[in-house]
Formats: sequence, structure tokens, C-alpha cells
Amino acid sequence: MYQQGGGILDEFKNAFKRPNNELIQIILINLAVFVVLIILKVFLTLGGSGAFYGDIVRQLTLPSDLGDFLFRPWTIVTYFFTHEGFFHILFNMLFLYWFGKLIVEYLGSHKVVVLYIIGGLTGGLFFMLIYNLLPYFQDRVAYSVMLGASAGVYAVTVAAATLLPNYTFMLMFLGPVKIKYIAIFYVFLSFAQTVGDNAGGELAHLGGAFIGFYYIKQLQQGNDFGRWVITTMDWFKGLFEKKSKIKVTYKKPKSSVKTTTSKTEQEEIDHILDKISESGYDSLSKDEKEKLFNASKN
Repeated sequence: MYQQGGGILDEFKNAFKRPNNELIQIILINLAVFVVLIILKVFLTLGGSGAFYGDIVRQLTLPSDLGDFLFRPWTIVTYFFTHEGFFHILFNMLFLYWFGKLIVEYLGSHKVVVLYIIGGLTGGLFFMLIYNLLPYFQDRVAYSVMLGASAGVYAVTVAAATLLPNYTFMLMFLGPVKIKYIAIFYVFLSFAQTVGDNAGGELAHLGGAFIGFYYIKQLQQGNDFGRWVITTMDWFKGLFEKKSKIKVTYKKPKSSVKTTTSKTEQEEIDHILDKISESGYDSLSKDEKEKLFNASKN
């Protein structure tokens, strides 16, 4: 459906070492959890401990019962990284990749993380809210749980369609189709199935779709209400990353630059210093470090 220079396999190599590669990292985390659960299921079931596997999955899936949720609040996050069915994770990750690439290209890699997280959170909250408020679902609250990345994927999909409604994908058997029609079709399909066997999942889809649409509309007005996601992630990363041994402080010139430095060179240095401020000295490339070193001698 969507292709941009280089193959998918190339993007997965050293995925956690490459900067601005959050889309692939999200996919890999989902795949890793899926594989680990398969391995645990096989070994525990063969070893006669199938019930223990069920307890493990229970700690990852989001319950609709508010009392159960209070004892497992982390499930509001873990549920959208958890899959058990092969086709479930396959289609979720394909849609996340196809539409996520558009978000990366036009808004940057961080926005995919924001949309995926707020989509998952909104979908989970919407699932619990509707199940506990509408009488139709009252007989299911005690045992209904939810898992899967669909709410986050719907947020990314609808966000891409809201941002680029006329962008076209080439679909097998159908030819060129604008992504706004793909998004509308899947949102309507979820709405139609909210009274089916997977009502909870479909409700989560709608919650994710809504927040994806609303986020882009707010972003277009200059309001990035999802910025807290990246701030929180950076804080957690900072707990585990080694601090750079080199600390660089600087003050940008207010009006002019030194006579020995051209305007273009100064702009490059400012960009490098901004990068250090945001990501640390270790994030610089070899050429950037060399430029900074040479500039410090002037």
C-alpha cells in the first residue's frame, strides 16, 4: 500500500539504535510481547500449567470491571501491546506501518508515539466507560477484558486520513483509493459491530479514531496536547541512559556573530548546540562533533 525508499527489513536493523525510529520500535515491542506469550503458552500448557499462563495474560489485558481495574491499573497501557491471535497482530502492525509512515514523513517520528499512546489510552477508557454506563453491557462487565493495539492503530490511521485526506494508496483489486475513504470504511465497520461479540474492541476503535481526528485538528490550530507523552518517555529514558561525560553549555549570540564565523557556519553550530540541548552530546554524528570542535578553536 505504501512504500518509501529502502525495504522494511532495513528499517528493522538496529531499530533501537537509530534515532527517530519510534514507529519501528513500537512494532517490535508488540512483536516481542506476542512471541514471548506464544512461547510461554506452549511450554506452560505442555507442562500442565495452562492456568498460570491465563494468569499472566490476565495481568496484561484491560478489564471492563472498574473494581478489577483498580487492582491492575497498569493494564490501561499493557493491553495495547498485547496480542494472542496471529492475524490480529498482523493486520494491526501492517496498518500501523502503512499509516504511521505518513505521520512520520509529515509530522515526525514522535507524533506516531503520541498518537499510538493517546489512542490506546482513550480507547481503553472509552471501553470501560461505555461498559459501565450502558445497561446493554451490564451482564458482560464482570468478565469482559480487552487486548490488542487496535485503538492506537485507529488513532494513527484516522490522524493520517485527517491530515492527508486525499493521499492515495494502491489497493489490490481496487486500484487507487484515497485514505479518507479507507478510514471512513473502517470506522463505520467498527460502529456497526458495537453490538456484536467484540463490542468492547469496537468501542475502543471508535475512541482511538476520535482522538486521532481531534489531535490533528488541534495540532493544526497550534495546540499539541499530546506533548506530555514524549516528555514522560524522555524522563523514563533518562533514568536508564548513561549521562554524557561532556557537558556543553552555550548562549546564542543576540545580534551578530564573530567576524571569523560566517552566517551559514554559525547557523550550523546553533543547530548542533540545539541538538545537544535536546538529545545530548552522544546524539551528534562524527561530522557534527568535528564541526563543533573546530568552531570551539575560533
